[in-house]
Amino acid sequence: MLRAVAAQRLRRAASLLRRFQSTLVIAEHNNETLTPITLNTVTAAKRLGGEVSCLVAGTSCDKNLIPRVAGKLDVAPVSDIIEIQSPDTFVRTIYAGNILCTVQCDEAIKVFTVRGTSFEAAPTSGGSASVEKLTPPPPVGLSEWIEQKLTKSDRPELTSAKVVVSGGRGLKSGENFKLLYDLADQLHAAVGASRAAVDAGFVPNDMQVGQTGKIVAPELYIAVGISGAIQHLAGMKDSKTIVAINKDPEAPIFQVADYGLVADLFQAVPEMTELLKKK
Repeated sequence: MLRAVAAQRLRRAASLLRRFQSTLVIAEHNNETLTPITLNTVTAAKRLGGEVSCLVAGTSCDKNLIPRVAGKLDVAPVSDIIEIQSPDTFVRTIYAGNILCTVQCDEAIKVFTVRGTSFEAAPTSGGSASVEKLTPPPPVGLSEWIEQKLTKSDRPELTSAKVVVSGGRGLKSGENFKLLYDLADQLHAAVGASRAAVDAGFVPNDMQVGQTGKIVAPELYIAVGISGAIQHLAGMKDSKTIVAINKDPEAPIFQVADYGLVADLFQAVPEMTELLKKK
C-alpha cells in the first residue's frame, strides 16, 4: 500500500514537472527576418515537451551566444544535437559524423544547440503566440560594433535550399564556377563548395560545405569535381539524393552517391545545363 501511494505521488510530481517545463529557442536572424533553420529548431524544442518560447534578441549582433549563456548559468552545454531521445538524453555526432554519441545531461537548466538539418521545419501557420518587447540594459562598453559584410545572392540560402550544387578543386579556378552558377540557375539551386576549393581561393568561405563549414541536407545534392574527403561528407551525407560527377572512378564521393557519373565535368555540366534549358 505504501509503495502504491509513493508511486502515485511520483507520477503526480512528474506530471507537475512536465506542466511547468518550458524551452526557450534563441532565434537566428539577419536583423531583418528569421532564418528558415529557426523553424527546424522549434521542431526539436517541441520534442522536449512543455511550453516553447522563442527569443529574437539583438540588433546588429554577431557574438557567439550559447557559450556565454552556459557560462552565466554555470552549466555544460551540449552542441550540435541530431536527435532528442528524452528531455535529458540527446544524440550528437563525433569524429566527422562517423560515430553517434548519446549524451545524458543532468543539469537543472539544459543549454544545447541543434543541427537544424536533422529536424523537419515547424509549420508556419496554425499557431498563436504573444509578442513581448523587452528593453535591453545599456552596453558595458568593453566592445564596439564596427560593421558586418554579407555576401548577397539571389539564389536560395545554402542551409535551407532544396537543391544544392557544389564544386571542388576539380573545377581548377574560380572563373570555372560559372559552370555551376549556370546549372544552379536552371535548378533554382544554391551553390556550395568543398574546403579544397575554398582554401584554393576559388570562392569565399561562406560557400563551404563540410564539417568545418555549413551542414546541408537538401532533397538533391550535386557534387561536381569533389573527391569526397571525410570532412566534406560530414556536411552533406544526409542529403536525400546525392549525384556525383567526377572523372576519377575511384573517388570516395561515389561511395555515398545515389547516382554517379564518371565524366569530364567541363563537358558534362554544360550538357546538363543545355538539356535543362530545353525543358
